Order: sequence, then C-alpha cells, then structure tokens
Amino acid sequence: MGIVNVTPDSFSDGGRFLEGPAAVTHALTLAEAGADILDVGGESTRPGAQPVDEAEELRRVIPVIEQLAQTVRVPLSIDTTKPAVAHAALAAGASVVNDVAAHRRNPAMAEVVAAFRAGYICMHSQGAPPTMQDHPAYRDVVGEISAFFSERLVTLPALGVMLEQIIFDPGIGFGKTPEHNLLLLAKLSAFTRQGRPLLLGVSRKSFLAKFSGPNPNERLPASLACATLAIQSGVNVVRVHDVAATVQAVRMAEAILSQKENVV
Repeated sequence: MGIVNVTPDSFSDGGRFLEGPAAVTHALTLAEAGADILDVGGESTRPGAQPVDEAEELRRVIPVIEQLAQTVRVPLSIDTTKPAVAHAALAAGASVVNDVAAHRRNPAMAEVVAAFRAGYICMHSQGAPPTMQDHPAYRDVVGEISAFFSERLVTLPALGVMLEQIIFDPGIGFGKTPEHNLLLLAKLSAFTRQGRPLLLGVSRKSFLAKFSGPNPNERLPASLACATLAIQSGVNVVRVHDVAATVQAVRMAEAILSQKENVV
C-alpha cells in the first residue's frame, strides 16, 4: 500500500503533495513502482496532529481520487475517520476505507462501508492523535488489541459490514510506547488468528529513530526490516512510503519463505 499524503503536516512528507496535481503524480509514481493499492489521506494522524474540518478534507482528497480512479488500475483507499469523506471518496472511485478510529469515533462510518460493500481497515489506537502519545498504558498490549479486534468482529457485522470486508491494523505508534511497538512487531502472528487480513504501517515512524536516526527520510533500512518481518509473520499488507524498495525486499522475503518447506 503506497501512502499518498495530501496534507501540509504529515510527519514524513507533509506539504510535498498538498496540491492535487503533485499528489496525483506521486500516486502514479507509486503505482509504477509496484504499489498494489494507493492510500489517499487529507488529514494527518501523526502524534500531536490537529483535526481538519470536513470541507477542507474533502477539498484535498476528492479531486485526487477522481483523477486516479480514471488513471490507475490499482484499488484506491481513503484514509479518513469521517463518514461523509468516506462516502464521497467511495462515490468518486475508492473501494477501501482506512479508518484509524475503527468506527469508534463516528458510528455512521459502518453504514457507509456497508452501503458501498467497501473494504474496511480497522486500526487499533489508544486516544486521539493530539494526545495519544502522552501516556499510553496497557496491562497486556497484545491481549487488549486482540480483544478489540474480536469485538469488532461482533459489532461490525451487526451493523451490516460483512466479515470479508474487514482488515485489521494493530496501529503501531498510535497510543503505544516504543516498547509496545517492538512487542507488537514480535507478536504479529497473534493477530492473524482472527482469521482476517492484517495490515501493518511502520514506514518511517518515530520509534525507529533509536535504530536509524532522527530524520524520517533516513529510516528506510529499519522500515524494510519491519516489512520483511511482517511478511514472515503473516501480514498481508504493508503500508509504506518507499514502494520500490519495499516491493523488492518483500518479494525477496517471499521467495525465501516459499523454500522453507524444502529445507531439510
């Protein structure tokens, strides 16, 4: 999944693709580099990010999705927590909703997803972006996230969202300490037991700074290590900034893993 941030304040590339033509060009580059899906977002969800009003979010993302829907063959995802933005994006040609609030912020999101029979990425988070990294705390981070996913598998079908529409994301960096993030990466296979596809977003995130330095654009090697580990652990989708490098790393990991049963 290639990241298309149509925002001025995303942590890694904020402002670079804020204008529609630049965002479309960037998305086309990601598709040519091998992205299987493009995730378009108009509101940053980085720690400390401030909310964007609905009208502004629509202004940013809908022209981009409309043009991409006419240009690329890969599926389009809308990264939003707002049902109205999701509805407009799906009507414009998107087929997946990537909701970092996982339906908890606005119950109407399930109605939109159900009506369009869209893919629905439900991410676990603790708190909202402005304050989520202040004091994240868990008794059992893996167990609590697993329980959250299990609860979604009951709640969402009751609202008309079919199980086959649901994808889970453990929400690395969303209300988690660096220690929580490392533990989640080590225990990713625990989340595959839910029987639904799993998405992982680690690319360039701040907890990687301990291993790669403070500049987000210098975190590619650490991001690739997480991506290849994710594939080995059963993750189905990796959400990344650096598509070409990640495609190469993932394909290599898949080739090696395909030979494991032949190793004596």
